[in-house]
Amino acid sequence: MVLFDLDDVLASYDRRVRLVELARRSGTSPAAVQAALFDSGLEHEADIGLWPPQDYADELSRRLGARLTLQDCIAARTLATSAEPAMLALAGEAARRTQVAIFTNNGPLLTLHLERICPPLFPLFAGRVVGAGDVGIAKPSAQAYLRCVALLDVAPADTLFIDDRDENLSGARAAGLDAIGFSNAATLARVLHFYHLTGT
Repeated sequence: MVLFDLDDVLASYDRRVRLVELARRSGTSPAAVQAALFDSGLEHEADIGLWPPQDYADELSRRLGARLTLQDCIAARTLATSAEPAMLALAGEAARRTQVAIFTNNGPLLTLHLERICPPLFPLFAGRVVGAGDVGIAKPSAQAYLRCVALLDVAPADTLFIDDRDENLSGARAAGLDAIGFSNAATLARVLHFYHLTGT
């Protein structure tokens, strides 16, 4: 199995765009949203599954002191997320030879609504998206990877993990996965060819 990170691997993600859109929708400022969402620890708590999506939106509204709906939160994440066509092409080619899946340090706000947030990922990754919220712990913990591959019913030794962060690669290797760093699609194409996962 090839297990892909999501943000800045399969898709670009611009936190600033998300903050600006949430600020616009709430009538506040990007700095206020940053403080309420990220600096307060809410986003991390949500990422590991402590806040279901509706509760997350309600708690963000409370901490921000301004109303944001669940749909506002989804819309802002959608605006900040763009699929990378070259990466989707590589993933599609790899999928003809092995299983492909996503493991992301995100919670249910993203994983339950990813088909809306980033439609080009589907149907390729349908039923094959695991978030930190699904396993209750975030990368780079080795336990996160072990729980992820168990959910996907694949052995660690049969999994190639691709991520752009060195600490996440180290965590994957500690869990028994093979892991390679991501820099760009062209370089990854050569690596996947070396693993006999693409034909070019």
